[in-house]
Amino acid sequence: MKEQVHAARYWSQDPDGRLRCDVCPRRCALKDRQRGLCFVRQRLGSTLVLTAYGRSSGFAVDPIEKKPLYHFYPGSSVLSFGTAGCNLTCKFCQNWNLSASRQMETMGAHATPEAIALAAQDNDCVSVAFTYNDPTVFLEYAMDTADACHARGVRTVAVTAGYINSQPRRDFYGKIDAANVDLKFFSDASYRAFSGARLAPVLETLEYLAKETRVWLEVTTLVIPGLNDSDQELGALVDWVVEHMGAHVPLHFSAFHPSHRMLDVTRTPFATLQRARNLALRAGLQHVYTGNVLDIEGGTTFCPGCGEKLLVRTGFRVGQVRIDSQGQCLRCGIPLAGHFDPLVSPMPSP
Repeated sequence: MKEQVHAARYWSQDPDGRLRCDVCPRRCALKDRQRGLCFVRQRLGSTLVLTAYGRSSGFAVDPIEKKPLYHFYPGSSVLSFGTAGCNLTCKFCQNWNLSASRQMETMGAHATPEAIALAAQDNDCVSVAFTYNDPTVFLEYAMDTADACHARGVRTVAVTAGYINSQPRRDFYGKIDAANVDLKFFSDASYRAFSGARLAPVLETLEYLAKETRVWLEVTTLVIPGLNDSDQELGALVDWVVEHMGAHVPLHFSAFHPSHRMLDVTRTPFATLQRARNLALRAGLQHVYTGNVLDIEGGTTFCPGCGEKLLVRTGFRVGQVRIDSQGQCLRCGIPLAGHFDPLVSPMPSP
């Protein structure tokens, strides 16, 4: 299959003639025909190109809760797609067949930004999600798709590790309506050892989104036995979220299952997720969820005022809604943080 290329943004030239990609903190320096670590950004002659533009690893219509986003039009449908490649090298990646792919054939579906926006509209999707792999590496494609979606009244969602430099961060998130950012560890040493990245740029992205944008933000931490599940690390993480982002920001603790290069690590015990959730609630976070497990309480949104069960979920299905279209509790009237208009009706029981 012949590759399609598209001029990339965010690069500079070093004195020795190499082109340096400025999208993420890796700042890969490339000679002609070389690719960055992400695989999809490549130097061709005197310019940098995005080889993944207009090509997707596939599409799916998902519940928004699968991203996971629990306060962004809950119960609505989202059109999900990604490309290939990633700018992190997580040994525990749950989508490694896409993010670690070095085969252009992985991206078999061709779709223009306009075609994606139209498909979302035709499938009654409230939003389009850039997911499966990190949209940071295909941000030109994602940004053009976001423009096409907004022209049709479709919102946009980024599911990302947040490993991006300041200028592309401002430009990209200027076109995004909601994001779920993975905060993988609260240890720089662990980031370097298990993801090939650094902690500080991720924290910068989180604080930027929380304080300087209107992007609806939720955070996910994959809890890995023996790596980031201690009370000390979880406590430091949740304290940082409360102080630097706000108690209203939803935090999701997801269960790890053996994958990629960490097949020898056991699944996350349910009790560990419960311990993490309780620790975060005691620290002051208002909305803490568990993921990759069946946990009705850990999937329920409670009123931060009176404690009423406002959104009750079983898996990805929203089975009870006790808020109005403005997100106000029907019992006490306190508004719930998030986006709820239009309010999607609860799904009937199977």
